[in-house]
This record gives sequence, C-alpha cells and structure tokens, in this order.
Amino acid sequence: MVEVSVEIADTPETRAQGLMFRRELQRGKGMLFIYETPQPVSFWMRNTLIPLDMIFIDARGEVRHVHTMARPLDETSIPGAAPGDVAPERLMVLEVPGGDAARLGIRPGMALSHPRLPQEAALSPCD
Repeated sequence: MVEVSVEIADTPETRAQGLMFRRELQRGKGMLFIYETPQPVSFWMRNTLIPLDMIFIDARGEVRHVHTMARPLDETSIPGAAPGDVAPERLMVLEVPGGDAARLGIRPGMALSHPRLPQEAALSPCD
C-alpha cells in the first residue's frame, strides 16, 4: 500500500490556485484535486515553481494516466488522458513532487482509496 498525505482542492478557487507559488513540496505529500463530476481535464504549470508528477484518476479510483516531471512554469497543456483513452473523464487529480510517482510505484491500473470517491463503485472502497 502507498500512502500520500494530501491537501484537498475541491472548489473552483482552490483548484485554480493549486500548488502555484510554492517553493517546495515534501516527498509523500501532495494535493488532491476533486471535481464535482467526472470530466475531461488538463493542467498546466503556470506559476508553479517545482516539478510535479500528475496522477489522473477516474470515478472508480483507477489511476488512468500519469504525467511525470511536469516542468516548472511551463504553460503547455497536460492532458488528463493518454492518447486513445476511450474514457477520458477524471474525477480526481493527485499532484506529488516530481519523481514521487515512480519512487512510490504509482502507475496506471492502480486503485486509489479515498472517502470522496463514490464508494459503491470504488475499486478499493474505504473501510
């Protein structure tokens, strides 16, 4: 099991702010962006000063796509789905320090447990 301590970004304002202007993010910590409903998402690194790994998660808690080492201050759009993904909607996005996804072994196909996932459909429901 992998554990990451997260800050929650679940309003339009907190999602827009994200991790902008932070000068550090400790290993094993991150920010979990939660949307009201599953939807196609994309991120960028505007005003983000540290490299990040972005882990895109569907409504069942399945990790569907991992974008590693997003470059600080890069405004290039980072899609939440790999090319050809037939179900590109995401309910959550987890941002962790760059390199943490590999260090922790986070990869597509893994299941995230979190109480904000619809528990009746979650691949790994909370106890």
